[in-house]
Order: sequence, then C-alpha cells, then structure tokens
Amino acid sequence: MEEKRNSFVNTCNFAGIRPAMADLPYPPVQVREKNQGYADLLGVDYCGAVSELSAIAQYINNENRISGESCSVAKTILGIAMAEMMHLQKLGELIVLLGGNVDFTAKGRNGRRMMWTPEYLVLPEQMKKMLLAGIESEKEAIRQYEMHMKMIKDDCVNAVLERIVKDEEYHIMLLQMILREL
Repeated sequence: MEEKRNSFVNTCNFAGIRPAMADLPYPPVQVREKNQGYADLLGVDYCGAVSELSAIAQYINNENRISGESCSVAKTILGIAMAEMMHLQKLGELIVLLGGNVDFTAKGRNGRRMMWTPEYLVLPEQMKKMLLAGIESEKEAIRQYEMHMKMIKDDCVNAVLERIVKDEEYHIMLLQMILREL
C-alpha cells in the first residue's frame, strides 16, 4: 500500500513579471574619469548595509514567504526586486568604470572594507511589517544616494544615481498602495 504524502503547491505564476520601474529612460552608464573615492562610495550603495544587494535579498525573501498568502503582492515585490537587480548591475558598471572592484565589500567610514552579510536584512514575519520595512529601506536608500550625489562631482555618475532614485520613489509609492489595500 502506497503511503499518502502531504504536498503543498505554490500556485502563484510569476511568468512575465517585469521590473517595477519608473517609466523613464536611464542615462548612459559612463564616467568623466576614474576616481577610487567615488567607486568606494558606490560600493556602499552596491553592497553596504543600505544597498541594492540588501534590497534584493530582503525583497526576494519577502516574496518567497508571502507568495502563498497573496500572489498579487508577491508579484509586485518580485518586480521591485528585479528593479533593484538592475540598479545593482548599473552600480557595478559604474564602479568598474571608476576603477574600483566589484567584490561584495564596501569601504566603511573607518576605511575598513566590510563584506556584505545577511545580518544587514530586516525580515519581519507579518506582511504589513515587511511592507513597512521595505518603505523604510527605500527611504534610507534615497537619503544615502542624495548624500553620495552631493559628494560626487561627476555629472554622468550622478545622472544614473538620480534615475535610480526615481525608481526608489516609485517603489515607496507601490508599497504604500499595497499597505493601504491590506
């Protein structure tokens, strides 16, 4: 006699999900000249505590945990994660053009290089708290990008950062809309 096994299937279909991005073109990824200091600043945006890598990991984790509960929310979260992946890719290109290395370490204020760690993530259990954490993370990212744009005197780099900020603002709007619908 064959033993019956319980099985659970996620019926949320993620085919065709597109990055959740502002409907604006990206400027060309270019720099005026190599600058290790600028590369170090972007390294923080790439893989620091407040970074695109942290956002991707946090959103994918949230999407995985809520897809059985709310497919539509999970799809939006995945779209946001995909946009963050594009940001990571563009930052990586800029870092290399500036003469830096893309090695998942960021130079801290003390000058020490720190490797990215999942300890940077905020992973609440409840969907509402996940959305609130996402909104706060997006706001922190915008503040950090704005601070870095003031420090970077390269209009080409800043144009890309300004465009990334538009996506982060769009993500806040999406997350706030979902929150209102809960």
